[in-house]
Amino acid sequence: MGKPTSPKRKKRNANGRAAVYLVSAVLVAAGAGYLFARPYLRARTPASANVDATLLISMSGWQPAELHARAGEPITVRMVNLDNQFHTDGGGWHDFVLPTLGVTKQVAPEKTLTFTITADAPGEYLFYCDVCCGGKESPYMLGKLIVS
Repeated sequence: MGKPTSPKRKKRNANGRAAVYLVSAVLVAAGAGYLFARPYLRARTPASANVDATLLISMSGWQPAELHARAGEPITVRMVNLDNQFHTDGGGWHDFVLPTLGVTKQVAPEKTLTFTITADAPGEYLFYCDVCCGGKESPYMLGKLIVS
């Protein structure tokens, strides 16, 4: 039979295990934080001079949820998809659907799409993403183009 473990050695072993668990938890949290923040950091690139509005889209919805334009004048929109291809609902794809103006645009995961739309009459036009996260039935997937 082996020699009994001393209380001092038991305490040192317990402290060592606690340190390993703590370091592991910190590494997992740091990795998760990086994966979460990566698309947001990449989306902060400066807009080009010919873009009137930038729309961020993710499973959390549109940011901002309102666009503003003048009647008869084109508005150029840069749509940035913050989700990656591992998003379980829709594979990370999102779309911009504005049925009143006949506009449907899709953007791939972690990609950017720039397009131009024109509303001839003043009013409020609803747009939505219908690929995932409840589609147009979800209040987060709805946005509004306000034309003055």
